[in-house]
Amino acid sequence: MNLPDAPVANEGFFVTHFLTVKDQEKSKDFYVRILGGKVIKPENPCYIKLVNSWIILNSGGGPTPDKPEVFLETPSDLNRVNSFLNLRVADIQACYKEWRAKGAFFLTEPLDNHGWEWRCYMRDPDGYLIEVGQYTQASIDRFKNYAR
Repeated sequence: MNLPDAPVANEGFFVTHFLTVKDQEKSKDFYVRILGGKVIKPENPCYIKLVNSWIILNSGGGPTPDKPEVFLETPSDLNRVNSFLNLRVADIQACYKEWRAKGAFFLTEPLDNHGWEWRCYMRDPDGYLIEVGQYTQASIDRFKNYAR
């Protein structure tokens, strides 16, 4: 593991997102080839750095001593979601075209969400939903007001 890029907190904490996957190689290929991630640890679990965040990919499994009644599994119903990755991009049209050309499956093209953002959704190889969004100037201005 390359420690300068590793998700190791020297103080405080940072956030990673864990995804249970059926095939680590297939999922790793998606996050590296399509989203430009960098593999930090290749498997069991696989750590990937995505720009300013990390994801962890690992196979499912049964309970462990620290989660005695929990089973990890991939989504069973792709139309019922309780969490998803949310990627904020500088140019949604460019990302949509580039990632689609690399084989990403999008549910729709980028759509205007009431003037506040442009967004679309894609799926990874296990069916996890990934929102891709770009804020409009109106949203950026609103954030500036909140920061005051």
